Amino acid sequence: MTDRHLIVLAALNMIAAVGAGAFGAHGLKQSLTSDMLAVWQTGVLYHLVHALGLFIIALLAARYGAGMSTAGLIMFAGIILFSGSLYLLAVTGIRWLGAITPIGGVAFLVAWAWVAWTAWRAA
Repeated sequence: MTDRHLIVLAALNMIAAVGAGAFGAHGLKQSLTSDMLAVWQTGVLYHLVHALGLFIIALLAARYGAGMSTAGLIMFAGIILFSGSLYLLAVTGIRWLGAITPIGGVAFLVAWAWVAWTAWRAA
């Protein structure tokens, strides 16, 4: 995956995260409990932060190459697993989806560690 592809992926994730935030604030506010709305908002927060992380990784990929691309893909998987599971949990109430969320969190940790490792090796 090139740095250009990562930028596109990051931008699409920013669009999705902003849309999810707006949907939660306006479309779900009346239909979710305050607890489930908080779950949704946590998904949005991590989605936004890690979509920005994808932009950072894209910029670093231009300098450090394929290792950063791998980190970007792992981060994208983290967004899907972490935020996606929280979005689904909030709207469906299916509790076992909460068991998927930590896998996404681990993917975030691995992605950031991969960024550090890739930069360290290049030095």
